[in-house]
Amino acid sequence: MSDLIHPSAVIEPGARIGEGVRIGPFCHIGPEVTLHDRVELKSHVVVTGNTTIGEETVVFPFGVIGEIPQDLKFRGEKTSLRIGKRNRIREHVTMNTGTEGGGGETVVGDDGLFMAGCHVAHDVRVGNKVILVNNVALAGHCVIEDDVIVGGLSGVHQWVRIGRGAIIGAVTMVTNDVIPYGLVQGPRGKLDGLNLVGLKRRGVARSDITALRAAFQMLAQGEGAFQDRARRLGDETQSDYVREIVEFVLGDTDRSFLTPH
Repeated sequence: MSDLIHPSAVIEPGARIGEGVRIGPFCHIGPEVTLHDRVELKSHVVVTGNTTIGEETVVFPFGVIGEIPQDLKFRGEKTSLRIGKRNRIREHVTMNTGTEGGGGETVVGDDGLFMAGCHVAHDVRVGNKVILVNNVALAGHCVIEDDVIVGGLSGVHQWVRIGRGAIIGAVTMVTNDVIPYGLVQGPRGKLDGLNLVGLKRRGVARSDITALRAAFQMLAQGEGAFQDRARRLGDETQSDYVREIVEFVLGDTDRSFLTPH
């Protein structure tokens, strides 16, 4: 294993290093860090705090992973960051540990791509196969479900949930929850439709896409409050994809929803 660790790297006593881990020049690994098998740290990477990085994840130069939250309420409590398998974490990405008030843990799933300059704040939950394009910032306590794409230079407000398969356009500020498979764009994000390209790429059946289109129209133009429209959808639909939207809308949230335009 020593052949895979550059002599200039600093690995503090207590760090746990798996088989086949590559640690490049001038990296710094803290004492509570766990790097699972075949993780690669390119160079000048800092991994600190109670941080676990899953198998085959690669962190590119100048990433800072596991530092304390950027939250003035943080008082040094023991919290953690858990990163899954096969992620690509590009240059200058920052990911922080959690806070006691937010559950104590920041979690990143598997197979994600975090492009240069992205920030994942305290207590965020990121699902699998998520793409954050350059300089995306996720504020504290956000939930980003599986297969979400967030365009470059976008920001997501604290406590916002973005449902599975949604896509956020570039240079967008997302201040409210986004339904699964939604398409959000504009400087102050607006829900403008469905992520039809993503649905087709995943091979979703035409019947389900048709049902999703009808559901979107009902949410946009139906009578009553947004949640009431969603409840009616749940009573009427036979599509699992539409039911997923209904369950998301009726779930617990700390933010209101972006409603269709």
